[in-house]
Amino acid sequence: MAKKTKKQQPGGTPATVALTAAGTAFTVHAYDHDPASPSYGEEAAEALGVSPDRVFKTLVADVDGALTVAVVPVAGSLDLKALAAAVGGKRAAMADPAAAERTTGYVRGGISPLGQRKRLRTVLDASARAHATICVSAGRRGLEVELPATDLAELTGATFAEIARNA
Repeated sequence: MAKKTKKQQPGGTPATVALTAAGTAFTVHAYDHDPASPSYGEEAAEALGVSPDRVFKTLVADVDGALTVAVVPVAGSLDLKALAAAVGGKRAAMADPAAAERTTGYVRGGISPLGQRKRLRTVLDASARAHATICVSAGRRGLEVELPATDLAELTGATFAEIARNA
């Protein structure tokens, strides 16, 4: 007997499929990605005409041997010490890009906190609460999804903590 699979909408990603399955309201924003762009997040903010403090990048770090997702504004950077403290760890370092891609199922620059191959512990920077909605990667370069930070936290099991610098 053939295995039933859920029909994906054209252009759908695991992130948008997860949002749709959860019944969460969201908006998809697509733009032409420039492979020469030095910063995927800043490129997204500029292309969408959205303030960089409302566009969040998804970073994967290794905290005491466990991969952990950090979602921080593109206007700032990840404070690794703060991330480690937020999850009760001692040391954090950026994860090996290949391990991050393999574990999440997404490519660098398109890693979404939603619909990951393996659900990782997730921390969302507390600054996200200051906005009605934020934008995060929808699972590929050139595609962002906009939704309330509280919905993102609920769907990913994320906690809020101050983990960004210069945001």
